[in-house]
Amino acid sequence: MAYQTLRKRAETEYTEKKSRFIGFAAPVSNAEGALAILDGRRKEHRSASHNCFAYIIGQNKSIIRYSDDGEPSGTAGKPIVEVMLKKNLTNCIVVVTRYFGGVLLGASGLARTYASAAVRALDAAGICTMDESARWHLRIAYPQWDKAEHALQSLPVTVVNKEYTQHVELTLLCRTADESHVLEEMLRITDGKTETSREEQTFYHPWGE
Repeated sequence: MAYQTLRKRAETEYTEKKSRFIGFAAPVSNAEGALAILDGRRKEHRSASHNCFAYIIGQNKSIIRYSDDGEPSGTAGKPIVEVMLKKNLTNCIVVVTRYFGGVLLGASGLARTYASAAVRALDAAGICTMDESARWHLRIAYPQWDKAEHALQSLPVTVVNKEYTQHVELTLLCRTADESHVLEEMLRITDGKTETSREEQTFYHPWGE
């Protein structure tokens, strides 16, 4: 089952009634990774008034955590996580840091501002779909390599590793839905002289898209 997460880490900043709001968003693979990022943000912004956050983990969003970090209940963490859920995101964290500027925003103003900071950070990070995929190892004899290399340029695969030994050894990533087509094409191009082995089931995003 595919899921949506973030392409990269991103940070944005804007000012609302003299308070600075720094939004930070990042992809993570587990709760430990989210907590490590949160700890880093807290250390980086020790003097901030608040470091409010939300993170969602798991293909089925099995872990959802958020915190107002001292802001009035329901005005920070919940608006952040609601933005993430609305965008159908998982395996990511958003931290919004506030440096208080002396002007109170009120509960509704705070909720809108934290939600806006989350949206800005998420938009900067970008959203991608992680597809159910497989990692394959291919061994191709040198006489067939030129044809195979040319074919790989048009096939829906990502070459993650290539070694020239007694054969050309390749590690590929491809969507599960594309496996049969890719393997059939490689065998056809090389006259059946490609050795293949499936290494693992995984998820990935074809970054060139």
